[in-house]
Amino acid sequence: MTDRASPAAAYEGGPDNFAFSEATRKLAEKQIAKYPEGKQASAVKGLLDLAMRQMEDETGSRWLPRAAMDHVAGILGMAPIRVYEVASFYTMFKTRPVGRHHLQVCTTTPCWLRGSDAVLAACRRAAGNVPDGTVSEDGEFSVEEVECLGACVNAPVLWVGDYFYEDLDGQATERILEALKRGEHPAPGSAKGRQTSAPEGGPTTLKEVPPHQPYRPDPPAPEPAAPQADAGE
Repeated sequence: MTDRASPAAAYEGGPDNFAFSEATRKLAEKQIAKYPEGKQASAVKGLLDLAMRQMEDETGSRWLPRAAMDHVAGILGMAPIRVYEVASFYTMFKTRPVGRHHLQVCTTTPCWLRGSDAVLAACRRAAGNVPDGTVSEDGEFSVEEVECLGACVNAPVLWVGDYFYEDLDGQATERILEALKRGEHPAPGSAKGRQTSAPEGGPTTLKEVPPHQPYRPDPPAPEPAAPQADAGE
């Protein structure tokens, strides 16, 4: 697991000041408006994500400097330590700079059994074999081993930015990384071209769309028969 910087001290080299841009501020207001008055702190994760994305737009690195956490705390009326607690608990928040493409490789059992070692090795080579969690010399890549990403049926999986790349091996991973380095946006999903989680080679059942059948409601249930009078009466 990558060593994560503690927000208790500002990361060396991070900005001293941070403020939402006008566009980000409007998005933050929409997040806050989802919660009732007095419960604005519930928007903290949404605002931290917006702060990371603004940092990516401004610097090329999607991470959370302490100045950004302090800014979010001020907007939500929270003690800064409460925001630091959230940012340091959830691993999706990066509290130190990452590469332009942060490569998160799942190495939990299903991915490992399907070859995640080769995926991880390709990512490390692309980053120049710098220690995991640090940025390659060209600023393009950083690498992190992560726990289950919830895409076990398409293992092994690589998470880059907002996208999953699935059904990988070493060569497929190298092709994706080369495309990223060229500034391209390789299509996410299965490297083998299978549809979502369908079997390799294509679907084996429900391969035809059944003909349309107009809706016919069931006929009403018959009324219960009236009780028969006893013949002896």
